Amino acid sequence: MGAEHAGLIVWDIDGTLIPADLRWLRRAVARTYAIAENAVVFPTARVHGYTDESIVVDTAVASGISPEVAEGRVQDFHQQLARVMAEGQEELERDQPAYPGAAATIQALSSRGFVQTVLTGNLRSAAEVKLRATGLNQYLDLDIGAFGSDARDRFDLPAVIAKRFPAKYGNEIDTARTVVIGDAPNDIACARHAGFSVIVVTHRATRDELAQHSPDAIVDGLQPNVVVAAVESLVGGSGGRSDH
Repeated sequence: MGAEHAGLIVWDIDGTLIPADLRWLRRAVARTYAIAENAVVFPTARVHGYTDESIVVDTAVASGISPEVAEGRVQDFHQQLARVMAEGQEELERDQPAYPGAAATIQALSSRGFVQTVLTGNLRSAAEVKLRATGLNQYLDLDIGAFGSDARDRFDLPAVIAKRFPAKYGNEIDTARTVVIGDAPNDIACARHAGFSVIVVTHRATRDELAQHSPDAIVDGLQPNVVVAAVESLVGGSGGRSDH
């Protein structure tokens, strides 16, 4: 990380910046596998914190599609989801606004010199629509981001950012000044796998539930001053876990 940057912030999207909503995947799965939307059955596990491709294959199988067909139509799913998201942008703007404080927190971190991007299980086409529709894309550098369209295993996505960052900014990622902000246990595990610090927000899980996975900090919402303080305590080298 060059001296001109305070650090790198890596945002999760669903459940962190905006509420999670499975309607888009449900519609795309129904179209991909030619089944009714009300016949789409999401598996009880491996949904939140996983990539779209892995969710879709598991969902198709849970909905009665053979594993071979489920796998064979993954690329068609990419096309169907892009259409679903494009058609649904106004609906998304109306029904799935960003969490309070999300835009202000991103702006506050930008003003302090942090480069910001995303690591998300969303296909890039879906992530771009969500961030644009909710007005969160202004300070996020998606060119260095990692998406579910880059790898099916979420644990492979930090390496995508590590490759794209120096290609654009001219120097390697400093893992000691890289912070993931997410909301799920898998966000914590993925950050740990990459050697990044991790802050989680209690949008979908309780403090106690998240604490069991030992994040570096837990926040109860995206209040800019609270999140900035948590980030700066981590990249400043003070280390240790904090609860805000």
